[in-house]
Amino acid sequence: MKEMMKMMIVLSVICGIAGISLAALKEVTAPIIEEQVLTYVQAPAIESVLGGYDNNPIKDRKKFDVDGRTVTVFPALKGGKLTAVAFETSAKGYGGDIGVMVGFDVHAMTLTGIGITTLKETPGVGARVTEHGYTTQFRGHSLKEVDLKKNGGDIEAVAGATISSTGTVTAVRQAIAIFNALKDKLAGGWS
Repeated sequence: MKEMMKMMIVLSVICGIAGISLAALKEVTAPIIEEQVLTYVQAPAIESVLGGYDNNPIKDRKKFDVDGRTVTVFPALKGGKLTAVAFETSAKGYGGDIGVMVGFDVHAMTLTGIGITTLKETPGVGARVTEHGYTTQFRGHSLKEVDLKKNGGDIEAVAGATISSTGTVTAVRQAIAIFNALKDKLAGGWS
């Protein structure tokens, strides 16, 4: 009995030390991980949906609260004036959530494009939503009635990847709703 208690105490101490070590490691690495995601995942998507800016959208990013959700907005500034913004939303695809960076022209009130940030879709089929032919359909699109052709819209789905196509369109529609909620805040957000 005494040996069993001793073993339980030793195991409890080891587990406690391991738990504290892991929590401290997570705390230390969180900013590094965030910087890596910004640099290698979001930056390429931001560059594909925003253009003609003379600032650094990643350094100039701001966080806004929209319906209890924090949204990180990346601005495109030209001569100190806000011309476009981009932010990421996600929706369910076939293999999991599809992360979509959506860009908005704040003057024309149109989409500047989309870029896929995260994807777990089937290679060769669902992953084709990342291709130029599909993503360019969103460039210059109005903020109204973004939908697939099968639902009465004008976005052509990727053949054989209906779920992936639906997921990206759903993410874009979520982004439009967020953008409409943020419009007034964006006007005074950067100067």
